[in-house]
Amino acid sequence: MPVALRWFDGTVALLKDIATARRLLRNILVSRRNRRAVAQQAPGHPHPAPGTIKIAVYFADTKVNLYQIRQWYDPLAELAKTWPVAIIARSPSTILELWNESPVPTVYVRRVTELEQFVNEQDVRIVFYVNQNAKNFQMFRYGRMWHVFINHGESDKMYMTTNQFKAYDYSLVAGDAAIERLRHKLWDFDMKKKVIKIGRPQADHFAGELPYAPDDRVVVLYAPTWEGDREAAAYGSIASHGVTLVKALLGTGRHRVIYRPHPRSGVSDPEYKAANDEIIAAIARANVADPTAQHVFDNGPVLGWQLAAADVAITDISAMVYDRLATGKPLIVTRPSVPAAEIDETGYLGACEWLLASDAPSIVSIAERVLVDSEAHERLRFWVERHFGNTSPGVATKRFHAAVDKLMVEWVKHERIHAGDTRGSEGDPFDDDDDDDAPGGE
Repeated sequence: MPVALRWFDGTVALLKDIATARRLLRNILVSRRNRRAVAQQAPGHPHPAPGTIKIAVYFADTKVNLYQIRQWYDPLAELAKTWPVAIIARSPSTILELWNESPVPTVYVRRVTELEQFVNEQDVRIVFYVNQNAKNFQMFRYGRMWHVFINHGESDKMYMTTNQFKAYDYSLVAGDAAIERLRHKLWDFDMKKKVIKIGRPQADHFAGELPYAPDDRVVVLYAPTWEGDREAAAYGSIASHGVTLVKALLGTGRHRVIYRPHPRSGVSDPEYKAANDEIIAAIARANVADPTAQHVFDNGPVLGWQLAAADVAITDISAMVYDRLATGKPLIVTRPSVPAAEIDETGYLGACEWLLASDAPSIVSIAERVLVDSEAHERLRFWVERHFGNTSPGVATKRFHAAVDKLMVEWVKHERIHAGDTRGSEGDPFDDDDDDDAPGGE
């Protein structure tokens, strides 16, 4: 190798090492600062009284993934009226946010010994998990409680069929599409016993104060995902579609854009981050040019009003597709521009309204068409039912609560068996003749 090339390679490697060292140092300093803040604020947030908590939500991630649990805030608050709920956090940055915004008690347990103390002093019968964090296994070690995966959304991402589903005692899923997806992908998985359909209880809380005054503008929600950490999961459209389609909508004078990017957008791809920044800047300029437009860049913790308020939604392949689908309103899905991105078209994605990157300049006419296309509306109704079942207000919440109630009954049955009392231990708690609103495996 020529000397100059060796020098260049060595310099690049050195610069990467310096950047890595700086990043690690920055993370250490942030972590120390957060731990000091937790120590200062902890006296104002005492643990719930011993023996009071029946349901725990285990969240071991950092605050960058808080969106995964935020969408469960309202359903958990409603559930807590019947069964006392607490969120267990393992990260100092996370607990600082949860103390400010969670509607249910939150507990910080940094060390495994602290987690063990919490488990020993409480009466936890069900533990919910919203993601597949590796630290979930530190909670799995505890028996005599149900470990239940509730996920952080319904989608056709490959994440939704991971073999990790088998690690949980039960999984709460949205509907028939999720069951079919799991049946197709997982070997030797007892679907009837392990999977419980509840619909989408979050949709019962899709409301909130609008940050604009409604008028005759067509409201378009653009809610892309992040760029992904590998080509198979490269579903993000901000760089390929987003800049073009947002600028086209901003330029009509007839549309109001709500832009809600994934909070991780641009974390691994500078080009993707630059495109995200360009869209945010374009929205700011459009609002300065026409204050009545009231376009919205939304990075807030609350998700719901955006989905309900938009006349048309544009999303990437992500849980946002199905959050929007639960409203039954017009939806466009961006087609990934990375050829290796995995797309499961056996379900809704095989019948959705795709938007190619090359079609992004025509988004105005496409959005107008899906608003009035009766055939598209009929397809949408079919897939809403397929994914969520009955979406009448309150039904999903009822099914969620019924699933929890039956798990509690099953918990009591197993406690009696453990104590040598077999009364009431016959039968399958999920094998009943209730109507369609009751939870069930298949």
